Amino acid sequence: MTSEELKSIQAPIKTLYREQPERAFITLKAQGKIGDGLSCKIDTGRAIIEAGLHPATGGEGMLLCSGDLLLEALVACAGVTLSAVATSIGIDIKEGIIKAEGDLDFRGTLGVSKEAPIGFKSIRLSFILDCEATEEQLNSIGKLTERYCVVYQTLQKGVSVESSFIRLQP
Repeated sequence: MTSEELKSIQAPIKTLYREQPERAFITLKAQGKIGDGLSCKIDTGRAIIEAGLHPATGGEGMLLCSGDLLLEALVACAGVTLSAVATSIGIDIKEGIIKAEGDLDFRGTLGVSKEAPIGFKSIRLSFILDCEATEEQLNSIGKLTERYCVVYQTLQKGVSVESSFIRLQP
């Protein structure tokens, strides 16, 4: 896709959101169903994935770990955002690899230590790019990717999460 093609696709959407800001607010949804054993089946709209315990918490390693899925969502979002940003400013990325690594202390999630945090302690995101960009352009691509990547910004800034538990009535 060229920069002009991307801009022509996005221009009417941007105009709509400028003129009717309320139309830009969209609720994304995900749903899963408790599966066999300690698992949860999630319909991604393209395929059904099954998540389960990580081997460090007693899983067999046959099911996807939700921590891996979080990192994969970050990689996917950052990769798409990077591609859009590079295309928008006219930089051709011949090849790119995006990697995310996150550090966890599983003592927290297993309740072994109240001092151990539950969740990622840190996440590292790296981009290995084959492109003709100058150092200045590469810095610009990096800043814009971080700025516009939804998952990156959500993790970076944090977000409130509310839970509700509803029992089905017989």
